[in-house]
Amino acid sequence: MLTVNKLLPRGQGLASVLLKRAATVELDWDVRQKSRFDATDSTGRTLGVFLPRGSVVRGSDVLVAEDGSLVRVIAAPQPVLVVRHCTEHGSPFDLLRAAYHLGNRHVQLELQPDHLKLEPDHVLADMLRQMHLVVTETQAPFEPEAGAYAGGHGHHHGHGHGHDHRHGHAHDHGRGHDHDHGHGHHHHDHAPGRKHEHR
Repeated sequence: MLTVNKLLPRGQGLASVLLKRAATVELDWDVRQKSRFDATDSTGRTLGVFLPRGSVVRGSDVLVAEDGSLVRVIAAPQPVLVVRHCTEHGSPFDLLRAAYHLGNRHVQLELQPDHLKLEPDHVLADMLRQMHLVVTETQAPFEPEAGAYAGGHGHHHGHGHGHDHRHGHAHDHGRGHDHDHGHGHHHHDHAPGRKHEHR
């Protein structure tokens, strides 16, 4: 058995030629959220994976074995529910509402611009259909959102991307400013004495 105790998020720092040459291992979400597991890579080697507790392995991450060999992780297709808004009777906002309700139940969710993905659960599927959402079962890779306080690299990547986007998007910045400005006015109305402190 080949021991693996290092993970490179998305293979960062590795040349693309090395990534193309690397063996691969297909893992579903149930395995990828564990820090210790056994697996077999594309060359038939048995891997004993021992990562720091709390580690989460994402598709396109690279495992580094003790002999220095690289194994690229592929998120294996697995049964998932795909949730979309009803194009005839609903709106994309319905997906936002669904994500809110599922989040309240601590359901692991993959968020995409036009759909949500979650692991099969007939109770949740019924609830979503009652909210007039279209729920279909399929086989697909599952990459749920990292928790808000998770140290996982998925979260940092998402945050960095969103941050850059806001800076480059004048419209968003303007909207945020209008909101703050309006909020400030309400604040001054209630506490006129504090107006001078701000100036």
